[in-house]
Amino acid sequence: MENRDLVSEGWEDYALLDSGNNRKLERYGEFVLARPETQALWKPTRPALWKAADAEFHFGEREGAGRSGKGGTWRKKNAAMPDAWEMSWNSIRFRVRLTAFKHTGIFPEQASNWEWTAERVSMLRSQLQGAPRILNLFGYTGIASLVAARHGADVTHCDSSKQSNTWARENATLSNLDRKDIDHGGSVRYITDDALKFAEREGRRGTTYDGIILDPPAFGRGAKGEVFRIEEHLPKLLAACARLFARDRAGAFFVVNGYAAGYAPQSLLQAVQDAFPGIDATTIGEFGELHLRESSAGHIVPSGIYARFVNR
Repeated sequence: MENRDLVSEGWEDYALLDSGNNRKLERYGEFVLARPETQALWKPTRPALWKAADAEFHFGEREGAGRSGKGGTWRKKNAAMPDAWEMSWNSIRFRVRLTAFKHTGIFPEQASNWEWTAERVSMLRSQLQGAPRILNLFGYTGIASLVAARHGADVTHCDSSKQSNTWARENATLSNLDRKDIDHGGSVRYITDDALKFAEREGRRGTTYDGIILDPPAFGRGAKGEVFRIEEHLPKLLAACARLFARDRAGAFFVVNGYAAGYAPQSLLQAVQDAFPGIDATTIGEFGELHLRESSAGHIVPSGIYARFVNR
């Protein structure tokens, strides 16, 4: 496995404008947002830009589920700013929102993995002369699912949150992927269920997938109140994914992301190697950190960790 950090430079609809003082300033489409960022220990280099923020997020006392684990409020400085608006990445369109947990429904550092997923799915579809089967666990608002479907995959998108799946379906409609893609044949089916329970149930059914995308939070709750803690449940989830993975399929791929503070990329890699014994000899893979690069000063904001591989 190659140790390689992935750096997202942004795209037409997104840019990391500046960062520092434990915050980051980002442009989402036509609106500029200021959000907390614990990794930004340096000073901002473009302080004048921060005055142009349309909204700022501030943590409050409310605790709850979410990648941050803490709730708060958005303070709008632009009275004309909507609560939701549309953006795009390549041909994928989606709606972003100001949520109570500082998030917007999109994780821009994932652009590097979206590109990789698109390439992997396209190669599988050409090889199979048909739609590869892809599983997206903790699918959230569905952008990775739509990327895979746009390139010809039949995607099973699983998330325990009805709200997230409703949002994901809205994004599918915006991207004209709410029905089978006419040009590429891809499709998405949405499952509201606990990710671990669903994966284990699929394993008992003997189901296999040509690609698995796994994006667990540090803490979450399932559809029926199940609790997910990454330190306790990730090994079980990886083992369940290993049983679903098409090990004999050339080009089959697996990618997992991690956002839990304190975990190193090497820790995630070794958990994957434990669940998929022998993968170093049978796959081409890489692991490391996910980064966002500022559009001007060049600071890099660490934004997560990942591990991914593809069968030879």
